[in-house]
Amino acid sequence: MKRITVSSGSPFEASIGFSRAVRVGDRVSVSGTAPIAEDGSVAAPGDAYLQMRRCLHIVERALTEAGASLRDVQRTRIYLADADAWEGAARAHAEAFAEIRPASTFVVVAALLDPGWLVEIEAEAIVEGPP
Repeated sequence: MKRITVSSGSPFEASIGFSRAVRVGDRVSVSGTAPIAEDGSVAAPGDAYLQMRRCLHIVERALTEAGASLRDVQRTRIYLADADAWEGAARAHAEAFAEIRPASTFVVVAALLDPGWLVEIEAEAIVEGPP
């Protein structure tokens, strides 16, 4: 089965040894995606809503490169560094997935890799047709 890997250019991909997304057959898995701005800094410091929007933008680009879209997402996992950030993150998630309504889990964790990140997201998609 053909395997497609997608890079977002994150400096962590090479040092950790992962891809932003991987497609094998009809399945696309998007790695934990943090609110990293184009310049490598933390996007929208202190704002969970804007950070989640940035994460979703990165996820959407990775899905597109793998031949999928947000409409194909069937599962998301959201990691929050602070329980109080859930409403902003949830609002951005709802804007992206209101019609799609994937299975989703919000989890509060002790910390994320960068202390400026309030949120991180993983996504899984199932795509019809060849890659």
